[in-house]
Amino acid sequence: MHYLTKLVAVVGVFASVYATSVVAQATSVPFGRGGHDTTQPVEIVSDTFTVNQNRGTAEFAGNVVVGQGDMRLSAGKIEVEYASETEGEARQIGRLIASGGVTLVSGGQAAEAQTAIYSIKNGNIILQGNVLITQGENALAGQKITINLSDGSAQVEGRVKTIFKAGGSE
Repeated sequence: MHYLTKLVAVVGVFASVYATSVVAQATSVPFGRGGHDTTQPVEIVSDTFTVNQNRGTAEFAGNVVVGQGDMRLSAGKIEVEYASETEGEARQIGRLIASGGVTLVSGGQAAEAQTAIYSIKNGNIILQGNVLITQGENALAGQKITINLSDGSAQVEGRVKTIFKAGGSE
């Protein structure tokens, strides 16, 4: 389903339950539970795999799913950039660059974007291009979001639109 169609569907649902809309240039929202352990093993499943030892990269293509702990990232293609080698140790993943229908899921939260860059060492994920985040009955849209997996925070930029379910009793 196209990004705008999904956003319109989400907006329609929230409007029917007395939703409130806020438009801003940038905002911060929590994402995930925080405390994500970036040292956990990274599992990648795909249809094809190509490695380039000279460049220190690998490419996974076709129905790619990356798992680390309870976080899942899926995309059409993911390029892995390896960190510099330490003598006597195997190369570690430095960052993952995902493209082609990116979806990120952590706990009960999900995000969609055109591209994503996951810098494993610092625990940041940058989602870009028609980003849509859903957290239960709430939704958030923007052009760029930076998620800090360590503390669960997120910074959203680029004509941000948020939709929150109206509160109940006081």
